[in-house]
Amino acid sequence: MSIGLSTYAFFWQLSSRVEKPLTLVEVVDKTAELGVGLLQICDHPAIEDFDAEQLRALRAAGDAAGVAFELGTRGLRPEHLRRYLDIADVLGAKVLRSMVNTADHRPTPDEALADLRAIAPELAERGVDLALETYEQVSTAALVELVEGVDHPRVGICLDPANTVAALEQPSAVVDRCAKHVLNVHSKDFAFTRSEGWVGFQLAGALMGAGLLDYDHLLDRVRPDERGVNQIVEHWLPWQGDEDATRKTEQLWTAHSVDYLRSTRP
Repeated sequence: MSIGLSTYAFFWQLSSRVEKPLTLVEVVDKTAELGVGLLQICDHPAIEDFDAEQLRALRAAGDAAGVAFELGTRGLRPEHLRRYLDIADVLGAKVLRSMVNTADHRPTPDEALADLRAIAPELAERGVDLALETYEQVSTAALVELVEGVDHPRVGICLDPANTVAALEQPSAVVDRCAKHVLNVHSKDFAFTRSEGWVGFQLAGALMGAGLLDYDHLLDRVRPDERGVNQIVEHWLPWQGDEDATRKTEQLWTAHSVDYLRSTRP
């Protein structure tokens, strides 16, 4: 198992909310500065427009820094996944995370199954795992049923129990249901806070180990070290009022998460 960072760990630093957003090469360098050797470029559609030369340059930057890559996108349409498999070939990525729905396509269970069966042989040929993320738009039961319907060793689950809270699923139950199918883990903590005036709650990120994620339970059930499942650091960090505070807090959370995950390894 490797500890990795997601581009979601640099969410605000990559965004238009800051005066000078990071480039992906800068993210690679910052990943290496933390002694981390894996970066998941996740939900970063700009990479789809990279030409071959730009992708090779990014791969060279990763090689020079000792940082390998994973990829993340949304959707199951085979033609879309093939584009990401082409990108994975250049970057040397062996994991592609995706989600069932996109903004303009919500496949039926039969359509989703057909799409996955169509792409599975190509995953095998290219040596890439496709990990479908747990999230509130698709019940965990339905996601597991889909993965079991495909019944292919290259198709599994990206476990992120925080996402399913919005569908009133218990994170520990999600971990139990998905454990044997997990090919990738998104490691982020979360907590509820009272909204102003005590009217309702907000679900947002928390410093790793300080929120509601039962991380020990996740480790016990998934056994990422034993099974070679990478754990990818993400955050749900709210904007901190200004750019400087947000950037510093994002960096602090990332460094803390890396240290926390390292501290749990045997």
